[in-house]
Amino acid sequence: MPAPATVDRVEVLVLVDNATDNLSTVPAYVENELPRLVKRGMHRLSGRCLCCAAHGLSLAITAWRGDVERTLLFDTGPDVAVFERNVDRLAFDMGRVDGIVLSHGHWDHCGALLRALEMIGLRNGGRTVPTYMHPGMYRTRAMRMADGSMRPFEDVPTAAMLEQLGARVVHATTPQAILDDLFYVSGEIARVTAFEPGMPGQFRRTDDGEGWEPDTLLLDERFVAVRVKDKGAVVFTACSHAGVVNVLLHARECFAGVPLHGVMGGFHLAGPNERIIPDTVEAMRAFDLATIAAGHCTGWRATGALAAAFGEAVVPSAVGKLYRF
Repeated sequence: MPAPATVDRVEVLVLVDNATDNLSTVPAYVENELPRLVKRGMHRLSGRCLCCAAHGLSLAITAWRGDVERTLLFDTGPDVAVFERNVDRLAFDMGRVDGIVLSHGHWDHCGALLRALEMIGLRNGGRTVPTYMHPGMYRTRAMRMADGSMRPFEDVPTAAMLEQLGARVVHATTPQAILDDLFYVSGEIARVTAFEPGMPGQFRRTDDGEGWEPDTLLLDERFVAVRVKDKGAVVFTACSHAGVVNVLLHARECFAGVPLHGVMGGFHLAGPNERIIPDTVEAMRAFDLATIAAGHCTGWRATGALAAAFGEAVVPSAVGKLYRF
């Protein structure tokens, strides 16, 4: 199993998330959107200066080790307009991006992927961008509606489409240490808990393209993690279709002997999975996390339950926030 390096520090800038929140207080290691907008040059409060929230997730994760600095773009959110607007408002330099990981094959995480590659190429001198994909994420997916009909999802861009825009596509189902070994990309996540069911109602096209088959487990989902000096591993999970407890259990096994410092991303405890909130909260006690940055598809009921159980460790994600570990 590849071993990632220990990094000196990490910064995570939330480019896209479901929520916007400039009013809630935050701990010292987190900065809300407004201070960054002021640094960007905002002289008066105006909606024209603010980022937009949208149903999806995109994180710019930068890690430092000595004089080595690498930035990973983890997903791109659902929509080009939102992604472009937020990158501009936050003055994030897309030329800094050294690689991209797409967490899994859903539209709300890859909607701006092609445009992100274009933006990177315009700023990085034409260097190719390693883009890490699971080979199973390209198949058309759909949700079965209450009337039994299938509502297809927008497809993930093909490897050929990505490479036309400067990507060097890397397909893998097993773990990888990437970008000078500063980042760890998991393999397929083991499903071991009894209560985490995956994504009810999820289907995908059959191999022949003629029908639909159940796809509850979404085995193409992967997480990213960074091992931070004097803290431990910080885990980034975009949607937790595997179940956030399964994600944390898998991460703990991958980082044997290293404490898990925090988890950030979507925990998918909204909708049908609201029924497993109590089991999830109880199981998360075993990890003694210093940071739980719940966002995206976690849902307000789960975020409230996590805050009630874990207090100040819960620092919900919102667009424009900057986390420093």
